[in-house]
Amino acid sequence: MPAPTSAPRTLYDKVFDDHVVYSGEGDTLLYIDRHLVHEVTSPQAFEGLRNAGRKVRRPDCTLVTVDHNIPTVSRKNFKSVSTFIGEVDSRAQVVALEDNVKEFGLTYFGMDDKRQGIVHIIGPEQGFTLPGTTVCCGDSHTSTHGAFGALAFGIGTSEVEHILATQTLPQAKSKNMRINVEGKLPEGVGSKDVVLHIIGVIGTAGGTGAVIEFAGSTIRELSMEARMSICNMSIEGGARAGMIAPDEITFEYLKGRPLSPREGEEWDSAVAYWKTLKTDPGAKYDIEVEIKAEDIIPTITWGTSPQDVVPINGVVPNPADFPESKRGNIVRSLEYMGLTAGTPMEQIKIDKAFFGSCTNGRIEDMRSAARVIIASEKNGGPSKVAEGVYAMIVPGSGLVKQQAEAEGLDVIFKKAGFDWREAGCSMCLGMNPDQLKPGERCASTSNRNFEGRQGAGGRTHLMSPAMVAAAALTGYFTDIRKIMGDRMSEDGGLKITSYFDYLTPVDVAALPVEPTEQTPEGKSPVKAAAAASAGLPKFNVLRGIAAPMWEANIDTDKIIPKQFLKTLLRTGLGSALFWPIRYDVKTGEELPDFVLNKEPWKHSSILVCTGANFGCGSSREHAPWALNDFGIRCILAPSFGDIFKTNCFKNGMLPIELPQADLDTLYEDASAGLELAIDLENQVVVRPEGKDPIPFTVDAFRRHCLINGLDDIGLTLEHRENIEKFEEKRTTVWPWLDGVGYAKKGQKVVAVPLKKNVKKTDW
Repeated sequence: MPAPTSAPRTLYDKVFDDHVVYSGEGDTLLYIDRHLVHEVTSPQAFEGLRNAGRKVRRPDCTLVTVDHNIPTVSRKNFKSVSTFIGEVDSRAQVVALEDNVKEFGLTYFGMDDKRQGIVHIIGPEQGFTLPGTTVCCGDSHTSTHGAFGALAFGIGTSEVEHILATQTLPQAKSKNMRINVEGKLPEGVGSKDVVLHIIGVIGTAGGTGAVIEFAGSTIRELSMEARMSICNMSIEGGARAGMIAPDEITFEYLKGRPLSPREGEEWDSAVAYWKTLKTDPGAKYDIEVEIKAEDIIPTITWGTSPQDVVPINGVVPNPADFPESKRGNIVRSLEYMGLTAGTPMEQIKIDKAFFGSCTNGRIEDMRSAARVIIASEKNGGPSKVAEGVYAMIVPGSGLVKQQAEAEGLDVIFKKAGFDWREAGCSMCLGMNPDQLKPGERCASTSNRNFEGRQGAGGRTHLMSPAMVAAAALTGYFTDIRKIMGDRMSEDGGLKITSYFDYLTPVDVAALPVEPTEQTPEGKSPVKAAAAASAGLPKFNVLRGIAAPMWEANIDTDKIIPKQFLKTLLRTGLGSALFWPIRYDVKTGEELPDFVLNKEPWKHSSILVCTGANFGCGSSREHAPWALNDFGIRCILAPSFGDIFKTNCFKNGMLPIELPQADLDTLYEDASAGLELAIDLENQVVVRPEGKDPIPFTVDAFRRHCLINGLDDIGLTLEHRENIEKFEEKRTTVWPWLDGVGYAKKGQKVVAVPLKKNVKKTDW
């Protein structure tokens, strides 16, 4: 009788299955191969470790940099962050990070290191991101790394702490979703147009609860940098992560990078494994979407959500053309954006152009923009940034900047009037000095066009790097097919260099080997860590006033804007909750009509929202912190952003999904200022005046943890033996995932045999 064969599996299934440490009650415990850390979502995590007496379990699996709120001005006179960063809260976060990496022994790319850059650019750049790995970062755009066939997703600060302490993370299995893009892309259409088109088709909640695999002939033809741009914006489609199966294009990109497997036996073994990372024939997807490449033309956003897209030759939409349930959001978006229905997109004038971000801050992005400038001048079009427009270009890393300068791209940009900056997140989220002023309109290569995303009152339109360059030159949104004409496929005569030209070789065999750190008892770091749970407030029955809200897609930027993320604490954010809609952005005064500014809702402990996708957007745990600090411990909505929902549970808060009819009923109760009771033990919402209660369901394990006030780290440490057994297997089967010596200041590690006595922490 033939041996039974396993069921066909998707790419996501395979990577998930290869990382299961323990599967029992509650979520599956996954091992996390790669952890990226930055200054904004980590201070409270390190403080949590310190308070609990815990160490970082695997320093060799963590890479740290600064990016979100550092200045992008010239570093010519840089001496230290203490003297260079003027903004007090930003400086405090960066100084805290530098102190933390020293205390916990982590690899750090600081502002004086040419490898510093945006986390999602330096990871792939260094070969830290590899196929088949699990990758996490306290940033929602961690989905970028899925372009390599990695399972990569954003996390909140509590989960950052969890990975630092245990190198694992409890995770529920997501649904499988495939977006198949077939055909040849028309001229002038790039990866940013592809992903904006996709989000326009599926909506910002289309991928909720799912991991998207991007497939098809169109995707297979893309470069790694183009694939990264597409996976980067998976989160804007509501997905937990985005993935693309690795292939020869992937392997060629990774070969020889500092943290890639060593050439020779190790490289061959890695590639042999990577080639198995593709969906099996016959594997089933829960959701499938088909896209024709020929249907995509240069695309731009018009509203305040990434799903608000229109072709560049289209017009501003009319609210009357949408279902009645969506018109309120459309009207609000148009009012905020200062647009009139029916206006051709190419007649809309801009004030600023921003080029950068983890979506489009790579060398290929810069080359595409430079080609537009060259073609425009050759065709007799504008060769300078339009009068009255400020345009800035921010490389994604120090190495991207160095490569662009070697290719002469900076000369092209500066000659045309662009401001050439240093590496960082910059105006993408405006936590740094690079911001829009109220009412300013920006052509942007970033990933989000939420209200106030690039500055309070600022108006953001998302588009490709080429489209941003064209808009900067003309002063209006412009179809690059018009500005480039028959030069669309020309390379512009650019000098193309290699990333490897900017790494100084060093022999890893000559690197010093330090002894493996042991505790007095000879135990591993996790065995020596405190097993006791820090604990959370218990959630049994919550009684209180419920505040009514109706908007859909209430994003984390709206819940707590970026200017309030510069904190080292988890508390004190309640006064800033819903800042963009609770206060006048110009005067800071309360808006009297906003529900939380009125009695009795000023004292709400429950929030009833009838709009779907509450908490979409960023992974910032500051959103639930702000709600909690205000006093709101329970949110009821039709659906939630995946990361926000998880972050709520991590903070002892209860997100409840209910059918629309039940929410409409509770909305009426809340609008009347009535008190509700959330009975978690019996899983019912108790209504006032003897009205019928409304039942709800919550994951049994999450319910158990909330009722008993249990935190995840304490629970995970009960499985320390499973973690150690998994690590033994990992070192045997995938040895290239252990740290093997990391040279400093951008040196290239030469391919040599791995020394037997090199320890995991030696990089």
